[in-house]
Amino acid sequence: MDVFYTHHFVLPLPEGHRFPMAKYVRLYERVAAQAEALGIDLHEPEAASVADLERAHDADYVARVAAGELTPRELSRIGFPWSPGMVERSRRSSGATVAALRSAIGDGGVAVNLAGGTHHAHRDRGGGYCVFNDAVVAARHVQAHGLARRVLVIDLDVHHGDGTASICADDPSIYTFSMHGARNYPSVKPAGDLDVPLPDGCGDDEYLALLRMHLPLAIARSGADATIYLAGADPYVGDRLGHLALSKAGLEERDRRVLSQCRTAGLPVAIAMAGGYAEQVEDIVDIHEATVRMAARLCATS
Repeated sequence: MDVFYTHHFVLPLPEGHRFPMAKYVRLYERVAAQAEALGIDLHEPEAASVADLERAHDADYVARVAAGELTPRELSRIGFPWSPGMVERSRRSSGATVAALRSAIGDGGVAVNLAGGTHHAHRDRGGGYCVFNDAVVAARHVQAHGLARRVLVIDLDVHHGDGTASICADDPSIYTFSMHGARNYPSVKPAGDLDVPLPDGCGDDEYLALLRMHLPLAIARSGADATIYLAGADPYVGDRLGHLALSKAGLEERDRRVLSQCRTAGLPVAIAMAGGYAEQVEDIVDIHEATVRMAARLCATS
């Protein structure tokens, strides 16, 4: 199974910033230590090209990000200060999802981006720690290269993928399925193709029952040739920004069901890690590591 890493492309942040950048290097270290045993091949991805980015984003926005010409208000909405490192990191993270999706399609299995899931980036702006929308960038890359006609985005981050839904609103070739906190960020949630809003405190049993009900519908309705799965760690009960109550075991079962049903449907899957904001960074890493291990186990038995 191919796994793509970008932790060494560091996004410089001020002391005390709430975004948990440390999770990426810790996740890489854990995965690298098990790579041989799990049958994982680790790769550094190419950066997403300007052409890739412009299939999902306005050319003017892409150019202003690269040149450092975003306004203070735009940067505040994103939540990161501008730097050349921010630009390179964002392009590499999108490139990793592109590479993972190409790999998954190539062998009909699963591949992983150890970052990504930047679903709050809209066509002409970023938001919520997201500069470029890696899922849409990747989906349109494989479409442009004739590798897939239709792509399903399964978004199980706790926050609604407003950017993905907005960019794809008039694009029936990308089907967006999201299960997210009803009262969580963002306040405005553009309609996706299948949205499942969840109440605060939603736990394992309720969450998994709703997933069992809606995931088959998303797969059937999408008519997809490939899938991008945003496996957010933030539905976890200990997440500072999540407000749901899933256990680590519940999140692992979520991953198993998504990957198993996609395999049954014959859908290759690119996984992106998406969000996670637990008080203890190791809890976030535990959840992401379990996602990678689940994917590797299923690849080994396919």
